[in-house]
Formats: sequence, C-alpha cells, structure tokens
Amino acid sequence: MMKAMEDQVVQEEPGYQDDEESFFQDIDLLQKHGINVADIKKLKSVGICTIKGIQMTTRRALCNVKGLSEAKVDKIKEAANKLIEPGFLTAFEYSEKRKMVFHITTGSQEFDKLLGGGIESMAITEAFGEFRTGKTQLSHTLCVTAQLPGPNGYTGGKIIFIDTENTFRPDRLRDIADRFNVDHDAVLDNVLYARAYTSEHQMELLDYVAAKFHEEAGIFKLLIIDSIMALFRVDFSGRGELAERQQKLAQMLSRLQKISEAEMRTEIVWSNTHRNEGSDWLLVLLEGSCVRSSRKVMKFMVLKLNSLTANSWFQTSHVSGCPEMPENEATFAITAGGIGDAKE
Repeated sequence: MMKAMEDQVVQEEPGYQDDEESFFQDIDLLQKHGINVADIKKLKSVGICTIKGIQMTTRRALCNVKGLSEAKVDKIKEAANKLIEPGFLTAFEYSEKRKMVFHITTGSQEFDKLLGGGIESMAITEAFGEFRTGKTQLSHTLCVTAQLPGPNGYTGGKIIFIDTENTFRPDRLRDIADRFNVDHDAVLDNVLYARAYTSEHQMELLDYVAAKFHEEAGIFKLLIIDSIMALFRVDFSGRGELAERQQKLAQMLSRLQKISEAEMRTEIVWSNTHRNEGSDWLLVLLEGSCVRSSRKVMKFMVLKLNSLTANSWFQTSHVSGCPEMPENEATFAITAGGIGDAKE
C-alpha cells in the first residue's frame, strides 16, 4: 500500500496541470524578454521563483536584492507584466481557479467538518491555544495525513516542518503511521525537517522553502511552522521593541502568504501559544503575545484549541477568521494515533 502511496506522491495531478502552468509561470521565462540569467539567479536566491512572485514583491524589496539596481528592477517588473494577465477576473473565472483547492484531513471527522473538509490549501491556518491543547499533536498528525490520498483527486504529497521549539519527534510519526497502516520509513522520508534558531534564521528558511516548492512543483503539499512566535518572543523583548517585532512578523506572514499563493498550491499551518487566556483583543494586541496583532495586515483562518478539563485528552476547537464558514466549535481527542474523534 505504501509503495502505491509513494508513486502517488510524486506523480503529477492531471486535473490541475493546465491551471498550474498558467498561474505558476517559471521565472526563467524572463530570459525571452531580455533579463539575463545572472539576474534571474539572484531572484531565485531570495526565493522568488515565479512570475507571480515578482508581481507580489515591491520594487523597494527587489532593489534590496544584492546586485539588482533600480534600472534592472524596472526592467524585470516590465518584463513580468508582459507575461502575466491583468489582475481582474470574473467571479466565474475565479471560482474555476478555486477548484484547484484541496483539503487535508486532521484525523478527526468532527474536526474536518468544522473546517469544511479539512485544512485548506492556498491558505494559512493558525492553531493557537494554551499548553497541552494539541497544537503540536495536530502538526504531527498532518505530517502523516498529508501523505495519504484524499477526495477529489488529491494524491498526497510531501511536507516541510520548521521547528522553532525542538518539539518535532519522528517516533510520534511512526505511531500515527501505524494508525493509518502506512510504512514508517516512507512516511519519514516524505517529511523535510529544519530546526530554526533565530527569527532571522526562520525567515531565511522560507527562501529555501519557496525554492524547494518550485523545484519539485506538485510534490510538496504542506508547510508547518511550530511555533511561529517562539523565536520572536526571544529576539524582541519589551514594549520598546514591540513595533519592530510586529513589523518583522508581518513581513514573515506576507512572505508565507506569497509562498502559499504564488510559489506553490500548498497549505501553511503554524501553531502559537496563547498566553493571555481571557484577555480581550486590544490587550493581546498591546502585549504582542499572539500573532493576532498582525491580523490587521493579514487575513487567515484561526483555530483556537482548548482543553475540556485540566488533565483531559479531549479538546475543543473554535474556528474564526474564515471567509467561507461561520464561527463554530468541534470536539476532538488526542490519541496514540494522533488527532481523532472524541468518544463518549
């Protein structure tokens, strides 16, 4: 069974191929419009691998790339505009593009139902909550379920896991693989792991992620960051550095959004520990203890995880910030095989 799964992981998805070829145009096409190979390599070195990625990057940011002058940037922008369609689509055309979206199961049917089928691709999902509410367990479960074939032609794929708190455990993946009857070694081979040590290192890893997603287009399906805020809390301390921290965090969220939309039709999930349970939004924003303070810049779906009791393996999840679904709740369980349905 696992052999078949491996074959599915690396094969192209014919139903999506034509749409991807038009939407994710390779940056090498700029050569036909007078951009030299050296300048294209400079763009790839900072994780810009598609024409759409150029459109999503400001001129000022491109000028900060070593070796690119303002004149070169203007020429690159002009060439990219010739290759990409104007920004407007009819609602029908956009609905056709939305058919490329897929969902990855959380391991719990009730949880999936809450999310409209599972974690959504071409989107960012934040899971936040107190300690022991299942954020890391959800991340490990997704590392396995993202590799499994799913509905609507989803064939499974590989995962990148960026670990900022040293919480990743390969043995946990083996336990979850047993639940789904898949080979341990194959599951572990399909997860690309990196340990981030500073907020700057975390940002630098995203350049590698963008390049990897583009080089192996259609292979990687999920990026997990656990947790996104931990290193920012260490590198920026006190209210005096809050503004700089929020600016850097907003830049990272923007980079993640571009990766999910421009570089690859993939999913991005991160976890975040919420330290001010019971606080209102303004207090959370002022204390900078949660990614929410950047939600004025970015829009993404938020999952709030809670324990039903102090020592319970049963958890609740509350979804908000999703444009397609109303706020709602579901109950799930943390089991030996990862996230599952709660049994009375």
